[in-house]
Amino acid sequence: MTKDGGKQDKKAQQYGVTPQSVDFNDWYNEVVKKADLADNSPVAGAMVVRPYGSALWENIQRWLDDKFKATGHESLIFPTLIPMGFITKEADHVEGFAPELFTVNKIGTEELAEPYVMRPTSETIIGHMWSGWLNSYRDLPFLHYQWGSVFRAELRTKAFLRTSEFYWHEGHTAHADENEARGEVRQMLDIYHEFCRDVLALPVVRGEKTASERFAGAVATYSIEGMMRDGKALQSGTSHYLGQNFSKAFDVKFQTREQREEFAHTTSWAISSRIIGAIIMTHGDDFGLIMPPRIAPIQVVVIPVGRKDNFDEMVAEGEKLAAELRAQGLKVKVDKRDGVTNGFKYNDWELKGVPVRIELGPRDLESGVVVVKNRNGDEKETLPRAEAVTGMTARLDGIHDWLLERATTFMLENTVTVDTYEEFKAAIEAGKWVRAFHCGDPESERQIKEDTKATARNVPLDDAEFFNEAEEGVCVHTGRPAAYGKRVIFGRQY
Repeated sequence: MTKDGGKQDKKAQQYGVTPQSVDFNDWYNEVVKKADLADNSPVAGAMVVRPYGSALWENIQRWLDDKFKATGHESLIFPTLIPMGFITKEADHVEGFAPELFTVNKIGTEELAEPYVMRPTSETIIGHMWSGWLNSYRDLPFLHYQWGSVFRAELRTKAFLRTSEFYWHEGHTAHADENEARGEVRQMLDIYHEFCRDVLALPVVRGEKTASERFAGAVATYSIEGMMRDGKALQSGTSHYLGQNFSKAFDVKFQTREQREEFAHTTSWAISSRIIGAIIMTHGDDFGLIMPPRIAPIQVVVIPVGRKDNFDEMVAEGEKLAAELRAQGLKVKVDKRDGVTNGFKYNDWELKGVPVRIELGPRDLESGVVVVKNRNGDEKETLPRAEAVTGMTARLDGIHDWLLERATTFMLENTVTVDTYEEFKAAIEAGKWVRAFHCGDPESERQIKEDTKATARNVPLDDAEFFNEAEEGVCVHTGRPAAYGKRVIFGRQY
């Protein structure tokens, strides 16, 4: 994974970035801090997202928000605090979230008659409000979502991946019938897949969760699963068919065309700030981040190269070049820092993963050329200025394609198909994903997790991009007939 061992050792000493092959966990934590994405917080389990990380999250929000609105969804805002009684109304829901709840028992010095919880998710309070808004089939569908933060207690925290407060959107929809609701669930799963593949350059597997891995209170849960550079899985987005469970708990019912009273069929779906962790761990290398160009806060950094007597002139020329690139809709930064060596600047932007770096010096200016370097490559190119500008969008697209191909190859090469439990255990221990038949017994899944720390990630859909072959066989763990008509993906997870 290291492009040049000698260069890496030197940079590791300078930046304190541990190589992935030495300790992936340390590499991740150091990159998050050194690249100015996030920092530790005085609040236990929470993080402070710095401007560079915030800009990345804003770009993610912007793309998804536009897609949600284009598919007819409307945003709304719900309170952070939810009455405890709402959480307890849906039995599976409260059982699933009880260990993670933050509760508020007082206002000032006065004890509350009923505690509030800091929302772990909002199905309950949204169901309560829907019950007052919904009367007739004419009111449906409700297509709602909100952006915000949620709170779930974490014992072992990791920036973006597992924090007690994290950021997301949560979509909530209500429908007159099951088919329409299930269509909504699949539509959102496919939007997430499109976003990961076409914007983030992340290959993900679309599939249905097994019963023991479902969202608390759901009839069916679907996920997209990505493989990180250490072989672990990251659940990168979920979409849930909730059936009528929450509707019955919160009396969300309507009058049908036939004048009958029925409960609505509801869904929920989400991608959280964990997706930033996926970007880091799928695309990063021993030198730091590699930002996917289509979501990068800075797509091109221009570094004026000059002496003290002509530095201001080179900055002005850098700004002219940046303006030409911005006219194409690109996000460009000119590094105007004085008193900092060019080498430091090069390494700093490489650590931050900016896709393309342009160096512009006095001799380049005289010759009408610029020096261009892609973050994913070793070599610099000297190009005519006009060619560098007009070809930048295609260059960024090429970096996107390279990242997607590299990540896809890595996932395929590190996924193995097994038929015995000994093969299963050996592959998991080696840091692989495993494709194996399973009987669907939750107790068997529990024992597999206890033995190997691996969980069922999902059962790939028939039209999933990867691992969707229909097969019959016997369970790798119990020897009983397989339950799903295809192999299940197992792996250790974040």
